[in-house]
Amino acid sequence: MRVIFNEEMKAVADDLDRMAQDVRNAINLAGDALLRRDVEAAQAVIDGDARIDELEASVIDQCVRLLAKQTPVATDLRVVVSTLRLAATFERMGDLAKHIAESARCAYPESPLPADAVEVFSQMQDFLSETADNVVAMLSDRDARIADRVIRNDDKLDAMHHRTFELALSDDWDGTNQQLIDVVLLGRFMERIGDHAVSAARRVVFIVSGFDPSKEPGPDEDGSVE
Repeated sequence: MRVIFNEEMKAVADDLDRMAQDVRNAINLAGDALLRRDVEAAQAVIDGDARIDELEASVIDQCVRLLAKQTPVATDLRVVVSTLRLAATFERMGDLAKHIAESARCAYPESPLPADAVEVFSQMQDFLSETADNVVAMLSDRDARIADRVIRNDDKLDAMHHRTFELALSDDWDGTNQQLIDVVLLGRFMERIGDHAVSAARRVVFIVSGFDPSKEPGPDEDGSVE
């Protein structure tokens, strides 16, 4: 029975890894669509969202069957339940990338961003691209150190998100009304992708250690807190 469980759990883990990789691809392509006015990239994100949804459905179906047939306990149960949560988190990240791509496609051939907003959104996109790489790595390797890095870095994205509000509320705003709406919504979409990455990181830490960390960083190896 243990061998069967391990084989079935490996199949679930492979689907979850593919989800994380597809989400990373969607985040990067959505950034290209937004910052480079790449309508083909936007369409690729929109079309690719169905695959992410299908993988989520596959993960859920396999996990439910594992729970019904294998009745896992202790660590195994923690892994199965956490996998269900991770699949839902990745599906939502894919949806948010799709929202960004749809905004870019809707504005094409113009940009949904005024010139003054490009720099901060470029920085947010760079941050999310790096975060997506970290999510793939931490999931593949079950690496709690990488997960902790994702959790610790979230405040950087929050600060950038705050800057989008400063732009939107500035007396010097020179974008259109539609761009004002887009800046607020796109900033929120990107900030939420980061939040979901943090949720995924916390879940990986829980799988590895059984400890459910808060958003606040935990103690370093020497016992201090940064």
